[in-house]
Amino acid sequence: MLFHGSVDETKLSVPCGRMKTVMAKPILVEVSVKHVHLCEADLEILFGETHCLKNRKDLSQPGQYACEERVDVIGPKGVLKNIAVLGPLRPSTQIELSMSDCRIAGINAPIRESGDIAGSAGCKIVGPCGKVEIDEGVIVAKRHIHMTPEDAKELNVENNEIVKVEVQSDIRGTIYGDVVVRVHENFALAMHLDTDEGNAAFGGTVGYIVK
Repeated sequence: MLFHGSVDETKLSVPCGRMKTVMAKPILVEVSVKHVHLCEADLEILFGETHCLKNRKDLSQPGQYACEERVDVIGPKGVLKNIAVLGPLRPSTQIELSMSDCRIAGINAPIRESGDIAGSAGCKIVGPCGKVEIDEGVIVAKRHIHMTPEDAKELNVENNEIVKVEVQSDIRGTIYGDVVVRVHENFALAMHLDTDEGNAAFGGTVGYIVK
């Protein structure tokens, strides 16, 4: 699930310091809390046959939404309760956690881009109608920026390029490295961090690619 708002470009300053800004175009920074993407087969086991996901709230990325459905994720050491399901359905079930979440549950999840789940961690998922045990699918999502081809051209970056992003904050501004650029015509410009990473910037919601 994502917490986000709008960016008012007229009220933003260009970051300064040792690093030089590539472009003064602001990037919305969103914090993605732990969540689950389900495949159709697992959805039916967890919530019943013919069950359809119920859209509770549209997210910033077109076609993506937070659902009313919730599940528990069980690891070797603990339970993460009431985790949001995001829609639409995916070909394979995927769970995105922070490192702190992984420590609570005892899950040794790798840092991966979304969709790269081969050989990742497993867990049990419990819903109101049943439970599923997956051998792989649990990851810590690599921090990333969604953008359109037009955004990429303006920011002078390419798909899969690794960049640094300065996130502005009144209390604790932060520069994040190892941010992967993801370009697609259906994306909306936004950087996604997990809760551990978002806490580091103490609520900063605007970022700039820097060199």
